[in-house]
Amino acid sequence: MSPPRPSSISAVDASSPSATEASQTSGAPANSTAPEFSKEERTLLLRLAHDSIRSALEQTELSLEPPTPHLAEPRGVFTSLYLHGDLRGCVGYVLPVSPVYRAAAETARAAAFEDTRFYPVSREEEPNLQVELSILSPPQAIAAQDVEIGRHGLLISRHGNRGLLLPQVPVEHNWDRTTFLEQTCRKAGLPLDAWQNGATIEGFTAEVFGDKDVPA
Repeated sequence: MSPPRPSSISAVDASSPSATEASQTSGAPANSTAPEFSKEERTLLLRLAHDSIRSALEQTELSLEPPTPHLAEPRGVFTSLYLHGDLRGCVGYVLPVSPVYRAAAETARAAAFEDTRFYPVSREEEPNLQVELSILSPPQAIAAQDVEIGRHGLLISRHGNRGLLLPQVPVEHNWDRTTFLEQTCRKAGLPLDAWQNGATIEGFTAEVFGDKDVPA
């Protein structure tokens, strides 16, 4: 069975398993002092993301068989695409529904061609795309007072509405904790104070890296 389709949301626009602007700031996995993914693994995943977009444009096959056990582990993944510094697409899986290797390929392709905020990426644009990946830890319940700006992403839900923002968003917008909670509620289509009135708050971390971090 194929995994659920990744979903897209704008940089500060999230209402379902969603996406957001990516940056250099990321939350390291809990209790971790070093990145989980090695430079070699990061390079491999970024190359795969580019290859996935290129193979769609050229209508060629691409193997999505994970090359190592580590890259076969299920993870939530978001792929952000940039063109000349501007966001060109962002799509992801919130939950670990697919091996990280496959998820990176699928979300890259979806960001290029299925993010409804943008026209599909063209052959002319493809060589100039910059890719950034955010690999998510599984969301876990978190108390509002324990949310750390720059470390945690948020997933807030109530009555079937759900909003997500990646850890780097409040850093880029200079939000404090309360604003971060309110804005995640807003992306869920909930009142700004829903986080204080029965909404479920879940936090996650993300290891964020991109082409500019791993030179070719």
